[in-house]
Amino acid sequence: MFAVIKTGGKQYRVTADDVLKVERVAGEAGDIIEFTEVMMVGEGASATIGKPTVDGAMVTAEVVDQGRGRKIIAFKKRRRQNSRRTIGHRQHFTTVKIAEILTDGAKASKKAAAKKPAAKAEAPKKAAAEKAPAKAADAAPAALFTAPEGPADDLKKISGVGPVLEKKLNALGVTTFAQVAAMSRDDIEKLDDALSFKGRIDRDNWLEQAAELAKA
Repeated sequence: MFAVIKTGGKQYRVTADDVLKVERVAGEAGDIIEFTEVMMVGEGASATIGKPTVDGAMVTAEVVDQGRGRKIIAFKKRRRQNSRRTIGHRQHFTTVKIAEILTDGAKASKKAAAKKPAAKAEAPKKAAAEKAPAKAADAAPAALFTAPEGPADDLKKISGVGPVLEKKLNALGVTTFAQVAAMSRDDIEKLDDALSFKGRIDRDNWLEQAAELAKA
């Protein structure tokens, strides 16, 4: 029996025990997840096609790993305008192993169901963590860079940097315009990952802005 599932805006043809990479879904290794958007299910010519999904059909899978794809570099240059931009991106993905293909409202097997209470047991812990004091949620991140000696610059002068972001940058060890202007590609990627910027530093031309501000 095979099924066609939809997840992350893509469709996949799967059978039991298939291992595949899909757009990132929540879960840790060993968790059982459910794909409820089943577009087609069955065997050969007798397969049922959904309108758009098949009623009562579901596919369960075990999370094998959470990872990121290879880096993709996008480079843009404007002629005679001294404008160039480089953006790096690594797509998140989840590796899953198909466990069961269920139809007619059937429930997951005991093996699959046995792992669900563990996820439910973690729910109160997550809820408690969300209710933790605001100070814990706003705790400063660990420093990534060594802050230069001397007074810190007003990083809010960089377009897109506000008071909250300035505090986070200072906590990471970024305090001066010259420091931002001299950042290497590795430094930018570290900062991108630490603050979940997704290429914002390149998009907003932080290095060029910081270089001009440092001269001033």
